[in-house]
Amino acid sequence: MDYGQIAAAILAAVSAGGIAYALFYPRLSGQARAEQRRREFAAPAAIRAAADREAQSQARRGQVAQSLKDIENREKARHKVTIEGRIEQAGLSWSRKQYWLLGVVLGIVMAVVLLLTSGNWVVMLVGFVVGLLGLPRWYLSHLGKKRMMRFINEFPNALDVIVRGIKSGLPLNDCLRIIANEAQEPVKSEFRLIVEAQTLGLPLTDAATKLYERMPCAEANFFGIVLAIQQKTGGNLAETLANLSRVIRERRKMRDKIKSVSMEAKASAAIIGSLPPAVAGLVYLTSPGYMDALFYTDAGRIALVGCGVWMLIGVLVMRKMINFQI
Repeated sequence: MDYGQIAAAILAAVSAGGIAYALFYPRLSGQARAEQRRREFAAPAAIRAAADREAQSQARRGQVAQSLKDIENREKARHKVTIEGRIEQAGLSWSRKQYWLLGVVLGIVMAVVLLLTSGNWVVMLVGFVVGLLGLPRWYLSHLGKKRMMRFINEFPNALDVIVRGIKSGLPLNDCLRIIANEAQEPVKSEFRLIVEAQTLGLPLTDAATKLYERMPCAEANFFGIVLAIQQKTGGNLAETLANLSRVIRERRKMRDKIKSVSMEAKASAAIIGSLPPAVAGLVYLTSPGYMDALFYTDAGRIALVGCGVWMLIGVLVMRKMINFQI
């Protein structure tokens, strides 16, 4: 027999054996079954991991939604402001007794002045009610708005101090103490109250939430919401507060821009609203008898009341047109 044929036959047999080994050995040895079992186990594990991540994401969203809902409920409960709350918002240290004493004094003064000028007991009674209930409330509201504007202007600087302190490694409580000692009023006193509330054992989120009760503006509310959400869900507090500071500054820029744009309309409304009483006063000074019919006849009094009502409606409409809420 030729050796070439023998070698070819041997090579053919070896090749056939190698092919058969490659095709049938995994099945015979169980490797294919093991690989299939690994794939079967790996697929449910990936599915379970994806389901766990989705469940964690939903839980995080649920915590955020619950935090916002709790804050909204607290805001609804605080909608009615008491006299003590108004005094605290104005930055005064009055008691309820002092408030009502001031109201009584103002009411008596207004009643006496109107009685001496008009001689009408009804007008005197109206003046007493206005002095008792209206003037003290208006005074507290005026002081509260001025104090709130100072707080809004200084609050972004306080947030920047917190952001820089956190980035440098200081705890949040130490940053709050720095603001309570070195910031401008009224931010200084408000953060001092937050620090004192923490010292007494109140959680930081509750202490920050009470800031909105003393300073009912959107900026203080945002600060409380940020701290409440960060405590429950975690995250980068420095970055969040930096974004809040930027938003507050942009809101102030928008407010100033709207104020400058609407100044012409406000001046026009003031001139239009002051023309009728100014003209009536000048006519009365130059020719007193010319307007006697308006004060001493029934038709004149009805005309005065009607003109006053229409003027009030016009002033309120113009005020609504030129005031913008941000």
